[in-house]
Amino acid sequence: MSGLLKESMNKRLNKLAKSIAVITIGCFFVWSCENDIRDVQNLNKKVINVEEARQIESYLSENGKVKAKLTAPLMLSYQKDTPKIEFPKSLHVDFYNDSTKIESKLSAKYGRYLQNENKVYLRDSVVVFNMKGDTLLCKELYWDQARAVFYSDKKVIIRKPDSKIYGEGMIADQNFKWFTITKPHNSYLNIPDSSFLSQ
Repeated sequence: MSGLLKESMNKRLNKLAKSIAVITIGCFFVWSCENDIRDVQNLNKKVINVEEARQIESYLSENGKVKAKLTAPLMLSYQKDTPKIEFPKSLHVDFYNDSTKIESKLSAKYGRYLQNENKVYLRDSVVVFNMKGDTLLCKELYWDQARAVFYSDKKVIIRKPDSKIYGEGMIADQNFKWFTITKPHNSYLNIPDSSFLSQ
């Protein structure tokens, strides 16, 4: 009787061991297939390519004449549905007249070039000044390269040699020879620039 019991127990253990082996192998294949499916799905996803360049020096020309020179410590170029170029660590632009003399300068802590629109979005401590001594200060500014103008709908300060003009919204040519403020405020308010722009 004990021999039969032993044999029966051995058969049950063998069956259990086989069942566990089959379940384990089955799980392994299911797990492997799941990983393969994920890998295939990841391969089908559109990969966003980002190219990085340092110490950028780029020129913008029109009709064979240099109109602007851009310098930046870092440039990131994104190639996707809407290609864009970012300057996350500041940028500086010199604008030239027809005699290739600097007429105005621009600087910002951040810039983004929207290729499809031919515009540059600038933010964080944006400063534009011309050689006459006029200076534009604002938080955000667009540079429309096709129209050769700057514009903003945010608060702006324009410092002239003899006055300061405060306002909201503006448009100016990229050489900063002329400008129009959409909603001018009192030109002679003696408010520190930093407190004005932080409101």
